[in-house]
Amino acid sequence: MFNFDFYNPTRIIFGKDRLESIEELVPAEATVLITFGGGSAKKSGLIDKIKTMLGNRKVYEFGGIEPNPRYETLVKAVEIVRSEKIDFILAVGGGSVIDGTKFITLASYYEGDSRELLKCGFAPMPVKQAIPFGVVLTLPATGSEMNNTAVISYEHAKYFFATELVFPKFSIVDPTITFTLPKTQVANGVVDAFVHVIEQYLTYPVAAKVQDRMSEGILQTLIEIGNTTVSETENYDARANHVWSATLALNGLIGAGVPQDWSTHFIGHELTSFFGIDHGQTLAIILPSLLAVRSKQKYSKLLQYAERVWHIENGSEEEKIDLAITKTREFFESLGVKNRLSEYGVGVDKIPVIIEQLKAHGMTEISETRDLTLDISRKILEGAM
Repeated sequence: MFNFDFYNPTRIIFGKDRLESIEELVPAEATVLITFGGGSAKKSGLIDKIKTMLGNRKVYEFGGIEPNPRYETLVKAVEIVRSEKIDFILAVGGGSVIDGTKFITLASYYEGDSRELLKCGFAPMPVKQAIPFGVVLTLPATGSEMNNTAVISYEHAKYFFATELVFPKFSIVDPTITFTLPKTQVANGVVDAFVHVIEQYLTYPVAAKVQDRMSEGILQTLIEIGNTTVSETENYDARANHVWSATLALNGLIGAGVPQDWSTHFIGHELTSFFGIDHGQTLAIILPSLLAVRSKQKYSKLLQYAERVWHIENGSEEEKIDLAITKTREFFESLGVKNRLSEYGVGVDKIPVIIEQLKAHGMTEISETRDLTLDISRKILEGAM
C-alpha cells in the first residue's frame, strides 16, 4: 500500500426528513446564495422549503447551472456573491451544481482572471480562501457532496481542479429528495458511481486489502440494487444504498494508498464536450472497451474483479476476465444505458477528432502507469463502436 494522507471534513446528514438541519448548520447571520440547476428544484417546491428553513437570513437565488457546468454561467454567480456580499452558499442539486458552486466559492475571492483556476488540476490554487458552502443533494452520482474536486466546462473542454478549500461544510443527503428524478438520470448515476469505484480498484495490486474489500462491497451493492433503484423510483432502501454508494465511491476513502486510473473519465469527457453525450453514458461506452484493450496491464485485478465481484468460478483465468467484462457491459445495458458509440450516432470517422481533442488537452500519456498513449485511446474508441 502506498503512503497517503486522508482528510475529509465534510459533515454528512443522511436519511429522511433532514432539511430542518439547515437551521443549525448555516450560520445565523449569514447572507446566503442558493445555487441550483434547471428549475426542477424550484418547481418541486424544494427551494421554498429550504428558504423557510433559513428563516430570517437574507437569501438570494442563482439558478440555471447546466449539466456540465459552464464557466460563462458561473462567473455571473460570482458577480452576485461580490455585489451582495454573500458569505455562505447553499448548493441544491447534483454533481454539476455542486461542482459549479465549488468554482464560485473560489473565484469570488480570486482577483485575477478566474479562467486560470480551471487549469490547476492537482496543482496549488492561486487563491487562499473560499466562500463556505453546504449541499442539499438531489442526484446521487458524482460524490461531489463529500469531496474536494470539480469539473467545469469551457470552450469545448472540461477542466478539473482539486483543493481542500472546496470541501462542503456539510451535505444533507436525503434519498427521498431523489425520488422525482427521471429514470435516465438515476441510471446514469449508478454507472457514474460504479465507474468511480472501478477507476480506483481495477489497476494493479498494492496489498491494499481494506480498500479492495470496500470497493468490492460498493460494486456488489450497485449491482444488487441498480435495476431496482431505476425501476422502483420510490423504493427507499434501494435508493438509500444507491445514494450512499455514490458518496463513498468518491470521498477519498477507497482511493487512499492505491494507484488510480481515470482514463475512462478523461476519454469520456471528450465525448461529452464534443457530442453532448451524458457523462454517465460516456463512461458506459468507454469502460468495457478500455478493460478489454488493457486486460494484460490489469490482469491480476481483473481476475480478482471477476472472482470476487461477479463470483465467476469456472473457466480459465482469461475466460473469467472476458466474462467479467461482458457482465459489466450487460449490467450497464440492464439499466437502460446504451454503451456503443454507434448507438449515439457517432461513427468511426469521428475518432480522429476525438484523438485530436485528447492531444490538445494533454491526454497523451494517461492511466495508472502513464502508458496509455493516443494510439491506445484510438483502439479503445474503435472497440467502443
